[in-house]
Amino acid sequence: MELSPNIAALQPSATMVVANRAKELAAAGKDIVELTVGEPDFDTPAFVAEAGIQAIRDGRTRYTPAAGINPLRAAVANDLQRLSTRSVEVDPQGVVVSAGAKQALFNVIFSLFGPGDRVIVPVPYWTTYPELIQIARAEPVFVKGPEENSYKISVDDLEAVAARGGVKGLMINSPSNPSGAVYSTSELQAIAEWAAERKVWLVSDEIYRRIYFRGKVAPGVLDLPSELLERVVVVDGASKAFAMTGWRLGFSYSSKAVASKLSALQSQTTSNVSTPTQYAALAAYQREDEADREVERMRAAFENRKNVLAAELKSRLPDVSYVEPEGAFYFFINTKNLARPGENSLDFCERLLVDANVAVVPGAAFGDDSYFRLSFASPESALVEAVRRIAATR
Repeated sequence: MELSPNIAALQPSATMVVANRAKELAAAGKDIVELTVGEPDFDTPAFVAEAGIQAIRDGRTRYTPAAGINPLRAAVANDLQRLSTRSVEVDPQGVVVSAGAKQALFNVIFSLFGPGDRVIVPVPYWTTYPELIQIARAEPVFVKGPEENSYKISVDDLEAVAARGGVKGLMINSPSNPSGAVYSTSELQAIAEWAAERKVWLVSDEIYRRIYFRGKVAPGVLDLPSELLERVVVVDGASKAFAMTGWRLGFSYSSKAVASKLSALQSQTTSNVSTPTQYAALAAYQREDEADREVERMRAAFENRKNVLAAELKSRLPDVSYVEPEGAFYFFINTKNLARPGENSLDFCERLLVDANVAVVPGAAFGDDSYFRLSFASPESALVEAVRRIAATR
């Protein structure tokens, strides 16, 4: 079968492949501890869900502008401004509401990059970044920072790649999926200054920003001086912070000129996000006090789970190393003292699934074959049991 070269190298989401395999085994009667999919295990806050239901009752089920209803764009802009440590002015016209952060990323990558462009992707990376870059016919260029710095990259790492020419973009994800690493404000500023000087587009994926264990919200690029933001695009959304993964509500924030192009592209692909979803998200972003309480409840639960899981790993697997997560809800765990001779991360995770009934994602999906990702968006009892089972396979 002859298919377009646009998708010749396209691979399915690795996390979904493993999750589906786990579901098949569970349906066959296996007692699977499922720690693969990256979504909160909490219900959408009741006041948010009710706003979506009420929108349907009120007949708000028709088309909207491709970039989203104006009240939602304004509420998102206000929220970005509220969470910034600077008195930054966020223009609602720079907000484009999309069907999840993944579509926002597609819009941004497809609009900014094309054939011949090189886009730097730090390792480990979220599985979708290189796939979207290749769909745009651009080239992902992988860069890995030092292990002792949770694999975060520095300007020196970037400069080594840029010296070879052709770099037009840089992807940053903080807090990181899969590692939970978080860039400090000073680290972000150094990177943004480098990008501005090099005239490189900086795409900052901040979808996990509110799931942070060292404060209310993780540092973000809108905390930086405004003169560094001309070629910066922020991607975020309601999925993780408000437990709205299935509602599909993400957004990008950029200059008005870029936003108009992103909106135009979206108008020719998916048009607007589901209208009831937009009204549900409007409640989440407008009713700040209620939303903040719900976010903090979930964030605190994730932090407690992180601590429980870290204690279990220390107790049962003291010789196994991992990246200390400062945000998101993942542990990125080294297979060095767990895998058998000759096993790669895929082999190890397959054995773990078959022999121990524990489903995790191989690090190869994130660009590092010596690790695996374990999501702690599950009850504490499941996390404790998972570590017990992993230890028993040694």
